[in-house]
Amino acid sequence: MELNYKLLEQIINIDSPTGYCNKVINYVAEIVKDLGYSYYKNQKGNLIVEVKGKSNYTKGLSSHVDTLGLMVRSINADGTLKFATLGGPLLNTYNAEYCKIYTREGKVYTGTILSTSPAVHVFPDSRSKELKEDTMCVRLDEVVYSRNDTQKLGIQTGDIIAIDPKFEITEKGYIKTRFLDDKASAFLLLELLRYLKENNITPEDNLKLIFTTYEEVGFGASNIPNIDEMLAVDMGCIGLDLSCTEEQVSICAKDAGGPYDYDMITNLINIAKEKNISYAVDIYPFYSSDATASLRAGNDIKAALIGTGVAASHGMERTHKHGMENTFNLILGYLNI
Repeated sequence: MELNYKLLEQIINIDSPTGYCNKVINYVAEIVKDLGYSYYKNQKGNLIVEVKGKSNYTKGLSSHVDTLGLMVRSINADGTLKFATLGGPLLNTYNAEYCKIYTREGKVYTGTILSTSPAVHVFPDSRSKELKEDTMCVRLDEVVYSRNDTQKLGIQTGDIIAIDPKFEITEKGYIKTRFLDDKASAFLLLELLRYLKENNITPEDNLKLIFTTYEEVGFGASNIPNIDEMLAVDMGCIGLDLSCTEEQVSICAKDAGGPYDYDMITNLINIAKEKNISYAVDIYPFYSSDATASLRAGNDIKAALIGTGVAASHGMERTHKHGMENTFNLILGYLNI
């Protein structure tokens, strides 16, 4: 099946910093509804899609739609915004990026994330200043000169700040955008539903497709009942001694939460070999997934983790169409389709 990358672009362009996911979840829900599948939402806002299979065994496949972002911490005396991070972004990649501020009243303002020493002609430390929360701010595209001016706009502490993802697909098949982690996988799960529908396929096992909203802060899929095993579809890591490339699907044997289920990992490797899927097996030293959250919450499941290889994670990310396709084909193999 040819993947519909226009859908990926649409999902990525819906702002959804962690804890602010209603818009993207509702968008995903409409797609699921149009395909004719049933779903429900839990109290955290996770969307769970249920697909009836032929057996009594239930496989969960998770992806998360929440992304990194920022939140207004306070308003500076000059009307700029002090912020706190949502998740763990590489703040040096946020310098000079465009953003949107979403107020509680439903207003949306634009701005730019900047160092507090943003001009080389003015600040002697503009080139050397460390970039962190205390040395950065958001400059609003509004006529504001004071804290009071900004407050009059309705902006307040706790408002969401979303970063421009800058989505692009190159002629060589590279997908360049923020938030491939993990909207790339959410897109693949939606394409899985389309594949099942268009080919009138009833899977061997019951499926629960879980779109989570708090993965970036560690508890997205912490309570997903009535599944026997979970395949977290997230992002594959690239760099140092890891072997994965952007054109491959990565199979994670172990992350910071510990090893994944030995038999599931072995099965995924064997599927990849059998179906000539380009893959790598790696260990992610600074990583945690929805499957980790579910295991730590005490769910009695087996769990594994795969994902397309993503370069520059939590920064300006990039993958390749081949990596997406290999990941999709491994999902099909895992489901015996």
